[in-house]
Amino acid sequence: MERVSAVAILDAQGVVKGWSEGARRLTGRTAEDVVGRPARDLLAEEPSPTDVTALTGTVVLRHRDGSQVPVTLRAHPVLAADGAPDGYMVTGEPPGDPEPDLGGRAFQQASMSMSVFDTQQRYLRLNDVACQVMGVPEDVLVGRHFPETVEDAEHSRGFHWHLRQVVETGRPVRYESFTGAPALNREHAWSIEMWPVRDASGEVLGTALAAFDSTEQYWARQRLALLNEAAAVIGTTLDVVRTAEELIEIVVPRFADFASVDLFDWVLGAEEPPALAGTDIALRRVAHGSGTEGTPEAAVHLGEMDLYSPFSPPARAILEGRVVQSQAGEPAFMRWVAERNARGPAGRRHRVGAHSMMAVPLRARGTTLGVAVAVRMLQPDDYGADDAVFAEELGSRAAVCIDNARRFARERTTALALQHNLLPRGLPGQAAVEVAHRYRPSGSQAGIGGDWFDVIPLSGGRVALVVGDVVGHGIPSSATMGRLCTAVRTLADVDLPPDELLTHLDDLVTHLAGDDTDEVAELGATCLYSVYDPVSRVLTLAAAGHPSPALVLPDGSTQVVEMSAGPPLGVGGLPFEAVEVELPEGSLVALYTDGLIEDRDRDIDHATAELCRALTAPAENLDALCDSVLKAVLPEDPSDDVALLLARTRALGADRIATWDVRPDPEHVAATRQAATEQLTAWGLDEAAFVTELVVSELVTNAIRYGAPPIQLRLIRDRTLICEVSDGSSTSPHLRRAHAYDEGGRGLLLVAQLTQRWGSRQTGSGKTIWAEQPLPPT
Repeated sequence: MERVSAVAILDAQGVVKGWSEGARRLTGRTAEDVVGRPARDLLAEEPSPTDVTALTGTVVLRHRDGSQVPVTLRAHPVLAADGAPDGYMVTGEPPGDPEPDLGGRAFQQASMSMSVFDTQQRYLRLNDVACQVMGVPEDVLVGRHFPETVEDAEHSRGFHWHLRQVVETGRPVRYESFTGAPALNREHAWSIEMWPVRDASGEVLGTALAAFDSTEQYWARQRLALLNEAAAVIGTTLDVVRTAEELIEIVVPRFADFASVDLFDWVLGAEEPPALAGTDIALRRVAHGSGTEGTPEAAVHLGEMDLYSPFSPPARAILEGRVVQSQAGEPAFMRWVAERNARGPAGRRHRVGAHSMMAVPLRARGTTLGVAVAVRMLQPDDYGADDAVFAEELGSRAAVCIDNARRFARERTTALALQHNLLPRGLPGQAAVEVAHRYRPSGSQAGIGGDWFDVIPLSGGRVALVVGDVVGHGIPSSATMGRLCTAVRTLADVDLPPDELLTHLDDLVTHLAGDDTDEVAELGATCLYSVYDPVSRVLTLAAAGHPSPALVLPDGSTQVVEMSAGPPLGVGGLPFEAVEVELPEGSLVALYTDGLIEDRDRDIDHATAELCRALTAPAENLDALCDSVLKAVLPEDPSDDVALLLARTRALGADRIATWDVRPDPEHVAATRQAATEQLTAWGLDEAAFVTELVVSELVTNAIRYGAPPIQLRLIRDRTLICEVSDGSSTSPHLRRAHAYDEGGRGLLLVAQLTQRWGSRQTGSGKTIWAEQPLPPT
């Protein structure tokens, strides 16, 4: 016999107001026959008073054909607005239905929730799983309108809307929902399919649905999505603390209600990891987060150290190298919560709901860096085996990013220390220019670059101003920078002209790049070498692939020196060209590396114009001007290192220089010596006369004897007293030790011993031998 469910609606007087299709099939009476009549007219015999009072029982109805139909009835009061009964909804089924057929058993025993609704979204039938989900037996729900059986929530309204859509459109619906259920204490994911049920004529009689609990699949997809998101979000910067914060932002609140990251102190410094012992493990809190504002659950403040006993879950995770889970009720968990409460009593009430935790070791490249702890308080589910696998994978990815940041920080610190030792700390004293400088290391992930600068005093009161930039970043670039800086100083000591110096430097870089044993895989550099002579006020420059310097003249006008940049160092085989610029006293020369004006998001010409404007801004001194230039020209986060060298020129007046042409005659040496002595008297330097006479006598005599005309003597009164003798021969003198019976050969040795320093330099017409002696204190 086919199972029949009947529904009738009665008012408070027992008059039939509604009649379902199931009632028609059960009694053979149509709605037109029944609606408006007292329900008592349908009875074949009076029900027992007990059944009437209980609103449930078995009655006998009279079928339209006159037969009697026993029916089990259940009445549900329908309340009015004031709460008083306003009628009843009565459901009925034949008692003692025969055993269901195979289809009925399949429906009832299906592993998914299945239900059938009429066209008004009233329950007609539910299987066992659906009753378990709803938390009530089937007979309580049959005949009731769906919205009456659930809470008024968005997901319930959406479910009801889909039920109506199936009836209205006659098309099936499939969708997913993450919602709770009356009988479930947690939210579940459901894959729901609804379809219309039609009669033989195709008319829609109701809606059937099947809901599959896809919670495990849902959480698996969520964990996979979190891992994919973690790959994009964690490690965006090479900063250890920020990387730990990014891990917290991923897991809270979607995976944990509270999470923390504690690292060993050596991870934040440059030391190597110590061996782990069985004693308490000291870790520093670098990041934590909570679903509650202010993270009140945290017993350890950011930056503080915490000691974990060997038996605590975090310490066990570190020592055993695996994820350690602990749930409420377990001794380890209760002891851990008690320790947190003792250390941070203010957050005790926020830890009351803690019921599950997981400690994840942060291991990368075989080294343990620290531990991440995740705690659930509001989320009802305890952490399971799948959560542990996910946490281990996430912790491994985060640990690699943290280790990368640690290695970057260590290399950056080393490169900065190397560069700090190689760059000039205090520029040497000289009178030709007033200088100020700034070096700003890059904060980019590429690491510290190889930018450098130098100020080198030269003979004759001149000074060399140098800036350079080595290709690449990190320790190799810093080491290469140190080599080039040393090479430039050595070549400058030989007093080579700028273009010749760059030629020799280019050969050095080419040699280093071609050396198979060199650790630097790629060598290349740019350099600008310039020499300023305060006597002639001429600045001589040559560049190897480097930006031209900017000039600010005393009248406030600015310009960029027009010069050929030349090829970068290491290209080889191409010439370098030198240019000369005569500068008024008080001119400002700005030398810089390309990081000041070049960036992928900036226009070079615009940045150069900004630099020229910034150089004309008022400033108390050159140091203040350096700061204002960097502030005005540099972006907030420069992608490359920047070196800036400012030099304000000075000039030596004619009253500080004396020059004599010397006849190539030994008899003229005495007259030259006398002229030099008289000049010292005029300068008030009589105390230096004795040494100066010996120097002048020796250098002039050697020029007459071994050199070639024209011969010239020049005295310069600068911070030191400089004596220069020039001649037309390019042969350089050599210092030697004379034997006991040699009549000569002791002159240069005396010069070297009596003066502060001496040397020679090649000129366009020969050479110049010079010697410096300190001036007597004034």
